[in-house]
Amino acid sequence: MTAVRLPLAALALVLAGGAAGAADLDGAALFEQHCSACHASGGVGTPGLAPPLDRPEFWQALGDNAPKYIAGVVTQGLNMPITVRGEMYAGTMMPPVPDTTDDELAAISTWVLDTLGKTDKTVTPDDIAGARDGVKMADVKALRPASE
Repeated sequence: MTAVRLPLAALALVLAGGAAGAADLDGAALFEQHCSACHASGGVGTPGLAPPLDRPEFWQALGDNAPKYIAGVVTQGLNMPITVRGEMYAGTMMPPVPDTTDDELAAISTWVLDTLGKTDKTVTPDDIAGARDGVKMADVKALRPASE
């Protein structure tokens, strides 16, 4: 009887939505795993390679477009010269983040907006899915503030 209960309990957990969603994932840990090789631990950036992401002024300037912008960047990438805090970043393309689920990208993006950007914005897995299917790099570039 015990052998039957364990599989049924596991099935009940899955059917009840027991699988981890974006809200259950650790965005900081996922950032360290998928993003810190370029953006450095904690999103402080790597001079000449990848800009710092700990820029509340930038994320707040995006306003309500911040979730759409970051969802576009992590799914489509970004290739354009930018200057951040006097440092020029040119020629290096940020590729779409590989080997991640929509839930993981939503958790990473929300962590960036909340912790590094000091905003109250969140990114949902639906935002990520929509960006995968309906956003072009030109759309992402158009959302950037004119200056930093």
